[in-house]
Amino acid sequence: MYNVSVSPHVRSQNTTKSVMRDVAIALLPVLAFGVYQFGLRALMIIAICIVTCVLSELIFELLAKKTVTIFDYSAVVTGMILAVNLPANVAWWIPVIGSVFAIVAVKMLFGGLGQNFMNPALAARCFLLISFTGRMSDFATNGTLAEQFEMIKTGSIKALTAAADVTAGATPLAVLKGGEEVDLLTLFLGFHGGCIGEVSALAILIGGLYLIVKKVISVRIPLTYILSTALFIFVINTASGNDVSLNYMLGQVLSGGLLVGAFFMATDYVTSPITPWGQIIYGIILGLLTALFRVLGSSAEGVSYAIIIGNLLVPIIEKITIPKPFGCEKAKGENK
Repeated sequence: MYNVSVSPHVRSQNTTKSVMRDVAIALLPVLAFGVYQFGLRALMIIAICIVTCVLSELIFELLAKKTVTIFDYSAVVTGMILAVNLPANVAWWIPVIGSVFAIVAVKMLFGGLGQNFMNPALAARCFLLISFTGRMSDFATNGTLAEQFEMIKTGSIKALTAAADVTAGATPLAVLKGGEEVDLLTLFLGFHGGCIGEVSALAILIGGLYLIVKKVISVRIPLTYILSTALFIFVINTASGNDVSLNYMLGQVLSGGLLVGAFFMATDYVTSPITPWGQIIYGIILGLLTALFRVLGSSAEGVSYAIIIGNLLVPIIEKITIPKPFGCEKAKGENK
């Protein structure tokens, strides 16, 4: 006897827990390099983000008498992605505020995982950028992990707690916006300033490749997003009469949050289109917005705002890209 149920039929062995676990694994090389480059303070920020996100979700669900969902790793991933987008030298209470905002205001108040209308971690980053612009734009560091261990050997605990006596420097995007060239090898490897998880293009590509191989994400959104960003940056600069060099174009792709945003944030299951053509349109929109923000905006970056705006457009994108069911014809004059 065969027991045949009503469609749709589940064919995938993936669960929310397995998908989130794979995303967390893919983020490990990104965050690990961030700790190597920015030291123990980066590790502290990462830990604060993850712990606060998990506790925020647990406390909210207990108070609201809802099913506890912290074991699906979604809160862990939210904390990791928020940490990716924070400077290593930021005050410890900044990730606490951002984590609570991400989980409570953006995720849980809208019904929990699957109900949020934008990426919680990116929404939190935008909230922090607006609220604490100066602190979120300070990319000074206390040295690399190796340098901090040397400080500890000499009896200094500054490497663990201090936010003073730091080394400051412009980010590669700021250098490009100022009309100067950047070292592409340094950008690719990640030995420069920036947010904890956006500096190493190599680490990001390793994590992104893992997600593609595990079939957690499709290559459509990342590839379309990256290529369209480069194309629109070239077009806008050319239309504005600016010279565009190969160093400038590759620098725009390798620096800032473009790569990490393309692989880890724009591909979020809840806030990205599910239709193939919708994903391509979504990637093109993100590329256009990012290019506009980077070239014409006052800030050198624009990935977070581009993805948040793109998240809001997803329902419309999916509506116009829903494939016609096999054997059905659209009625004359029907717009649905």
